[in-house]
Amino acid sequence: MTAPLFHLPYARLADAQPGTRVVLDGAEGRHAATVRRIGVGEQVLLADGTGAVATTTVAETGRDELVLLVESVDRSPSPATTFVLVQALAKDGRDLQAVEAATELGVDRVLPWQAERSIVRWRGDRAAKAHAKWVSATVAAAKQSRRATVPEVGDVVGLDGLVAVAGDAAATLVLHEEAEQPIGAVELPAAGEVLVVVGPEGGISPAELAALRAAGATDVRLGSTVLRSSTAGPAALAVLLARSRWSGTKDEAAVGGAP
Repeated sequence: MTAPLFHLPYARLADAQPGTRVVLDGAEGRHAATVRRIGVGEQVLLADGTGAVATTTVAETGRDELVLLVESVDRSPSPATTFVLVQALAKDGRDLQAVEAATELGVDRVLPWQAERSIVRWRGDRAAKAHAKWVSATVAAAKQSRRATVPEVGDVVGLDGLVAVAGDAAATLVLHEEAEQPIGAVELPAAGEVLVVVGPEGGISPAELAALRAAGATDVRLGSTVLRSSTAGPAALAVLLARSRWSGTKDEAAVGGAP
């Protein structure tokens, strides 16, 4: 079985080398020592969320911490082409489900979108709490899937903000049930950001679709069925990643094996 993976603050693995002793403390250390009861001699993976993963062995245990001896450090290069899930806010937690699944699959960034037909609204304190929940979900999903990187969760954007991001992207793919072009036929750029835009329960409005097309977006379909907001984004990412990162060597984001 693959060793369990825990996250450290970004700076604490920056200078780690074989033989370095690292203390896993805080919430992660408490979970490892008290809940998982990881003991001396067991192997543990440490990730800093930016691509560095250390393989370590437990040298000492404490009530709320582990003292780890670094055996090796693997630093994954950043991919030339990155994938961004633009997820419209959706009810019943379907947007959060999409974020979790997309993280496991290997998405590089997540952008919350306050779409015209989104029933859920992020305002004031609710926006901050909801954003923090999405960040926590990406960290948990990255740990579960043994990812070396944790995708960034951007600030929520409206249509104007999304159009600006789409204008700077290498490609923007808008999932739409009436699109003629299948997503599998889209030519992917060799470098840059690829946006995958998913609408809310009520779908993307004609005005939104027109604005995104004007910014250079291409509307694509996944198949003959209409998928829920929680499913569409991860399904699209699976198709795109299968054509790019999964088609050769092991995905740079996966530590414990190819998905």
